[in-house]
Amino acid sequence: MATQTECFNLKDAISKQAEATFVDTQTLYRELHRTPELPFQEYKTSARLADALESLDYEVTRGVGGTGVVALMHNGSGRTVMLRGDMDALPIKEETGLDFASNETTTTSDGNEIPLMHACGHDLHSSCIVGTAAVMAALKKHWSGTLMLICQPAEEIFGGAKAMLNDGLYERFPRPDIILGQHNMPALAGSVGHISGSAMAACTNLAVTIHGAGGHGSMPAQTVDPVVIAAHVVTRLQSIVSREVPPEETVVVTVGKLHAGTQANIIPHSAELEINIRSFDDVLHSQVVASIKRIIRAECEAGRSPKLPEFRTLNETIALHNDPMAVEHVRHAHTEYFGDANLFAMPRLNASEDFPLLGNAEVGGFGGKDIPYVYWFIGATPAERWAKTLGTSVSQKMRHLEMPHSPYYFPGNDVTLRTGIEAMATGALAYLA
Repeated sequence: MATQTECFNLKDAISKQAEATFVDTQTLYRELHRTPELPFQEYKTSARLADALESLDYEVTRGVGGTGVVALMHNGSGRTVMLRGDMDALPIKEETGLDFASNETTTTSDGNEIPLMHACGHDLHSSCIVGTAAVMAALKKHWSGTLMLICQPAEEIFGGAKAMLNDGLYERFPRPDIILGQHNMPALAGSVGHISGSAMAACTNLAVTIHGAGGHGSMPAQTVDPVVIAAHVVTRLQSIVSREVPPEETVVVTVGKLHAGTQANIIPHSAELEINIRSFDDVLHSQVVASIKRIIRAECEAGRSPKLPEFRTLNETIALHNDPMAVEHVRHAHTEYFGDANLFAMPRLNASEDFPLLGNAEVGGFGGKDIPYVYWFIGATPAERWAKTLGTSVSQKMRHLEMPHSPYYFPGNDVTLRTGIEAMATGALAYLA
């Protein structure tokens, strides 16, 4: 077991190396922030990250799962620790006013031009991976084992983790003993939040087509109106949470899109819905999705729909459950490094991630036993802003701050970037040192 002096020296070494790589990491971060790319289109982003990792003498493989990057450093015998960062952006127009704000746009398949922004901080996450890589390379004499770094595409559409797994992530590269990841949140910059067990929700985004028989608005009896059917569907779906889900469970069913018709006097042939489902229990989640389909089929039959409704899963992911023992191990390491005052209890989030697919053997499709993982959170709100924000707890203050996916959200301040590097390196060394 390491002595207090050895732990203190290692802590100083991490801090020193994080400071040494900070300017380069900050430059990388700002470059990535200025040039965001959509899911599975991260060509320039992944190339820039791969180049940076190769310059640190990592064994780098590009194009894993499309645009994913895998970097390895073998350093003697020991555990294999995988650190994961994501790198895709969002179709949002940036309003932060930063001098390195994104002015990027892209053209969609239907010819529309849309703005791009790193509004969730994936540029921060992938930059922290590179910064951590530099720290770990400089501290090779302090650890033994294999460090595996992945820069994952397409987290925003829950596609990148499965794409990398399907491309042989654990067959072409070492199967990790532990997986570590992090995400920024509008907590106090410099703080680190942990949560054991149930941490983030499962999510399914379901597209539905309800068929009718269109015609003139003056002769509804000669038609089957899909708008009326869709209206009943929207109302009836709300009964699932109130009447089919146990009161102690948390489930959200949201109809975020309902589109039908072109003008007032035309009854359309079909109606399109998109439904968002979130829960913290994967079995219950499947039951809710089944209930949604049952209700929609029944409403279509009641409304005389000439065809069965069509369902298409746009994307989905499972609930994120942090391994309790691994959380305690990482939290202890973070306490030793940052101090107990700079740690906070992270509240459970109804947001979702495809990160847990990397550890779930059945859903991830890689077989064998599940791989334990820890997913923690780093604060992104500068101290002055935090002090002026209403509330006393993290949850209370978050209600008054911009959240990820806001055009005004900016997590990449210097304190948060440095904390992200240090938290990752400390987590990795908790298993490798």
